[in-house]
Amino acid sequence: MSDLQRVNDAKPTRREKSESKNRLKNALMFLPNMVKLLGKMMTDGRVPVAEKALFIGAIVYVISPLDFIPDIFPFIGQVDDLYLVALVLLRLINHTDEAVVRENWDGGGDIVSLSKTIAGLAPRLLPQRVTRILSSEVQLAPAARTFTNLIKNRQSVITEIPSLEDGKVKTATSS
Repeated sequence: MSDLQRVNDAKPTRREKSESKNRLKNALMFLPNMVKLLGKMMTDGRVPVAEKALFIGAIVYVISPLDFIPDIFPFIGQVDDLYLVALVLLRLINHTDEAVVRENWDGGGDIVSLSKTIAGLAPRLLPQRVTRILSSEVQLAPAARTFTNLIKNRQSVITEIPSLEDGKVKTATSS
C-alpha cells in the first residue's frame, strides 16, 4: 500500500472535522470582529488620542497613491500597506488600557493576550527600528493638542468678524 493510499484511507473523525470547522469559523470571524473593535476604539474617549492619530495616519497612507513600494507591483505593493496597518493596529491595542480593549472586543478569545503574544514575537521577527517604534511613547505635537482641545470643548475653529466700512458694521447677508 502506498503512502498516498494510507493518507486517503485515514479519514478524519467527527471531532477533528468539528475542530477544523471551529478554527475556520474563528478565522473568518476574526476580521469582522477586528473591524468592529477598531470602530469602537476610534470612538472611545478612553483610547489615547495619539494612538488614534497614528492609526488614522496609517489609513491615509494606505489610501494615498504615494507608497514606499508602489501598488503597481502586484502583491508586494500591497504588503507594505498591510504591514503598516497591522503594526499600527498592534500598537493601538497594546497602548490602550486592557479593560477598554476587552470591553470593546466582541470576538472569542482574549484579544489582549493575543496582541501581547504577537508583540512579544515582534522583536525576533522585525527590524530593531520597527520594534522601537512599536514600543515607544508618542505624544501629540502642540498644534494637534490645540486642535484636540477645540474639539473636546466644542469651541469654534473659525469665527466671523464683521467687516467695517466707513466706520459702520457691515453684516453679511445671505442670498
